[in-house]
Amino acid sequence: MTVRVGVGYDSHRFGPGGPLVLGGVRLDVDYRLLGHSDGDAIAHALTDAVLGAAGAGDIGELFADTDPANAGRDSVEMLRIAVDRVRERGWRVSNADVTVVAERPRIGPHRDAMRAAMAEALGIAPDEVFVKGKTNEGLGWIGRGEGLACVAVASLVRDEPAA
Repeated sequence: MTVRVGVGYDSHRFGPGGPLVLGGVRLDVDYRLLGHSDGDAIAHALTDAVLGAAGAGDIGELFADTDPANAGRDSVEMLRIAVDRVRERGWRVSNADVTVVAERPRIGPHRDAMRAAMAEALGIAPDEVFVKGKTNEGLGWIGRGEGLACVAVASLVRDEPAA
């Protein structure tokens, strides 16, 4: 068996008006993540981690922010497309881990729903995905509550044929 690991990162500024979409979950708050798509930073970071592990490009190559077709696009759909792309190369996702750095929203109350949504998109079980929330302790643009950032790690496996 061959294993590869990819790391993804994404950050978005908050803007007025909700809902906020994060980890495939719509949160009923009065702010949202600004972006060309729906701004789901968890899905974006996971997309880059999956693509990077397979050497299959990155989110900007597949879903350019200059392409009008991607305006307001569902980021979970983008993640599913990335997973299909790496499957075509013989890889499957074995697990994923995400850290969200934000003063708001609190991740804990939404963790299970986010894990389930990301697991479904990745084609794995919810216990093979974890989402953690951390604050920036009031430091920098994240600490001032101007936005959030996500770091994701995804491992891919390829089962080698028996010799």
